[in-house]
Amino acid sequence: MKYNVYGVGNALVDIQARVSDDVLNRLEFQKGIMTLVDEPTQQRVLNGLTTARINRCAGGSAANTVIGIAQFGGKAAFAGKVANDEIGEFFLRDMRDLGVAIEVPQTSGTSGTCVVLITEDAQRTMLTNLAVSSTLSVADINEDEIRQSEWVYIEGYLFTGDSTKTAAYRAIEIAKQYGVKVALTVSDPFLVNLFRDEFWKLIEGPVDLLFCNLEEARSLTLQHDPADCAQRIHQHSTAVALTLGPDGSLLMQGNSLIPVEGVSVTAIDTTGAGDMYAGALLYGITNGLSWKQAGHLASHAAARVVGQLGARLERPFTTAEVQELLR
Repeated sequence: MKYNVYGVGNALVDIQARVSDDVLNRLEFQKGIMTLVDEPTQQRVLNGLTTARINRCAGGSAANTVIGIAQFGGKAAFAGKVANDEIGEFFLRDMRDLGVAIEVPQTSGTSGTCVVLITEDAQRTMLTNLAVSSTLSVADINEDEIRQSEWVYIEGYLFTGDSTKTAAYRAIEIAKQYGVKVALTVSDPFLVNLFRDEFWKLIEGPVDLLFCNLEEARSLTLQHDPADCAQRIHQHSTAVALTLGPDGSLLMQGNSLIPVEGVSVTAIDTTGAGDMYAGALLYGITNGLSWKQAGHLASHAAARVVGQLGARLERPFTTAEVQELLR
């Protein structure tokens, strides 16, 4: 196969800033959640961060995951939508520099951004202006690239728009046509509340692997115990990866419950921890690792992301480090 994973998601440039609770309160956004904002609001927020240290990188949930795969040495491609502007050019250049294959037609308008406000307790408050990323359509899904992939990875945020949802379903349809496996992340508890029935149809149908955190799993299954949540999902999906924050994760595959330990780390920024977990797990299962080994690697990768600023690995794992982890 040409690619381990073909990711489909919102193409956003992440703009990360460390701020105090006072700044966050002044901006009047609810702490710790993602809020969709328009372009004037996004510009108002950026204008208020003149004294903050800002970092910029290509992002978006699925984009972060395929970047993780590439940082481990895997082969990944991405479908998203950017404008013919400086932010769009930055997104494409950054993804390609990391080794991700991306061939998307640029359009007029403004490329999407996600301002990530990180407070001292490592909580991240995300303000997302989707801009042209919300116009992703079936025309942007490359059938030949999917045919040459082992997995297609879909982010749940795509289900908030008619065009992006149609693109997600088209990618899933093509994957099933060619025997390519499908992974879905539900992305956020608020999405589960909005699209619970639709997500269940996908879990009971084409989805081979579901990624979710405990809050999302509880909302999805209406169960409380993590193992009960995983079991409920696994009744319909071939595999489940349920993350538990500092307590590690639970994997279910082949009717086996695989607990994965957490990794102790001083949290600096939780942005992208779940995305990196998914990337490391998908890298592992497409590159000869067992599910338990892949989960172990994913746990350490997520911890490394939490211990730094930003959603990608500032210091990727060396081959020796990976081999040491798998002993």
